[in-house]
Amino acid sequence: MNQVSVTAVEDVVHAMREYARVTAHGALTKRPLVSARDGAIRLDTSELAGITEYDPAEFTFTALAGTPLHVVESLLAAHGQHMPFDPPLVDAGATVAGTIAAGINGSCRLRGGGLRDFIIGIRFVDGTGAVVRGGGRVVKNAAGFDLPRLMVGSMGQLGIIVEATFKVFPLPEARATLRIECQSIDDAIHCMSDLARAPFDIEALDLEPPDILMLRLGGDSASLARHAQRVGLSTARPFDTLRTDEDAAYWREQREFAWLQPDHWLIRVPLQLRRLAALEKLLAGEAAMRRYAVAGNVAWFAWPVRSALTSLDLGNFVGQIVRGPALEAGSPVVGTAARTAGAFAERVSNALDPSRRLRTLDMAGS
Repeated sequence: MNQVSVTAVEDVVHAMREYARVTAHGALTKRPLVSARDGAIRLDTSELAGITEYDPAEFTFTALAGTPLHVVESLLAAHGQHMPFDPPLVDAGATVAGTIAAGINGSCRLRGGGLRDFIIGIRFVDGTGAVVRGGGRVVKNAAGFDLPRLMVGSMGQLGIIVEATFKVFPLPEARATLRIECQSIDDAIHCMSDLARAPFDIEALDLEPPDILMLRLGGDSASLARHAQRVGLSTARPFDTLRTDEDAAYWREQREFAWLQPDHWLIRVPLQLRRLAALEKLLAGEAAMRRYAVAGNVAWFAWPVRSALTSLDLGNFVGQIVRGPALEAGSPVVGTAARTAGAFAERVSNALDPSRRLRTLDMAGS
């Protein structure tokens, strides 16, 4: 596949008008999601980078597509702010546009919300080579079709993102993580359900199968220890609290998927807590490394590259291959065949990409 590096929005426009099939990528931290069919020109947007606007007083920033999130994170932290949707793979080099296109959040998005809740403006080049803007650079902006949210999880199939604007939140003054010991997978699910309904501001609530819950809290340093103790006691189960340095290291390892071995794919499965036991039964049978995040609403598991994806039994669940080697052929979607997007989504896609230049991925289930 031929590759073209771009450093300006005009380069993206030119490429879109010049080539019949185009796919874009940044730092390739989620390589399986940019594996394209033969004949597509690959646009490397990693040098289309830079923070173009940041207003700490307004809690917003605007950055070009290839801007590494660790650059954004450092700038925000210097002003006591952060991205509450907890983008994964920051240390690995994840970029602004790649995170949007993949639509991936981290474990610590539970309290503040996901990426869709924080993106307020977008600029992208559609399949005709036109530069399209949606949303704005201020929080109170409700004009027009919600293009920013439309591009979240679009996988580069609707347009090539060149710039985005986000709102951000203040960093918690302090954080604490509880390790809660349950008696079984069913007991852990029951405890997770109770905690999700309780009046606690929980940043993260993950399950390490079969029976360990990891719960993160944030708040005022003067009262956080008492609050953490109250939350732990409310579970009526044994628990301990990680030290401050252990807390930071633990959640950083989770967002970087430090448990994923190099010869494995990382697969994400959207989930509801009530269906967690059914998926766990399937994955436990495969002896897969796994964890359940965001109060049981997302499953992450590892699958060995040497094993055929067609042998992976996900029952009625649908997964997406997020990390690992590039797919030589086939789809990043695994499990039950994905449902069609529907007539409305097809009309949107045809309006933004009438010549199908961008639809380079095979999105059918394997």
